[in-house]
Amino acid sequence: MAVCFRPARRSDAREIARLFQISSEGCADYIWSLTAQPGQPLLDVGEMRYAREGVIFSYQNCRIAEAEGQVIGMMHSFEMRHDPEAQPETDPVLAAYAGMEIPDTLYISSLALHEGWRNRGLGQQFLQYAHARCDELGLKGLSLIDYEANSGARRFYERHGFHIVKTCEVTPHPLIRVTGEAYLMFCTL
Repeated sequence: MAVCFRPARRSDAREIARLFQISSEGCADYIWSLTAQPGQPLLDVGEMRYAREGVIFSYQNCRIAEAEGQVIGMMHSFEMRHDPEAQPETDPVLAAYAGMEIPDTLYISSLALHEGWRNRGLGQQFLQYAHARCDELGLKGLSLIDYEANSGARRFYERHGFHIVKTCEVTPHPLIRVTGEAYLMFCTL
């Protein structure tokens, strides 16, 4: 079955949010819970977040993999730049990640494929696109956060040139599905 890669469209926002839920191990649900109205489904919050334009967490920063008209995977990435005016993170769950950034990189915040589409070389194709985008933007490499508990993803990234440069402890929360360490990983161009 043929797979095509394309820029995301606003109409992909719900599927982007669903895939973000897969890759974030509950972090997306936690972040969305901070702005959800009582009783509002978290997936609805995520969909609204990715339907926006002109912000980092937008469909505009996503690449989609599609087969037979169905979204089967996505990668969300954006330029990670040093922000001298950034305020310190005070959220008790997110504060641990505050130092987990590498300026002047293309940060891959999510790379996810639906079950049945993994181990087919699609992740590698997303990374090839990320490398090209990184080069086009004049950045020094790719960065991302992975989790100790997700050893399969870590092996994939290590096979593609990433290495761990920093760690932090995951702050436990009922919405977060992993414990242990989070790894900041970097791949130079």
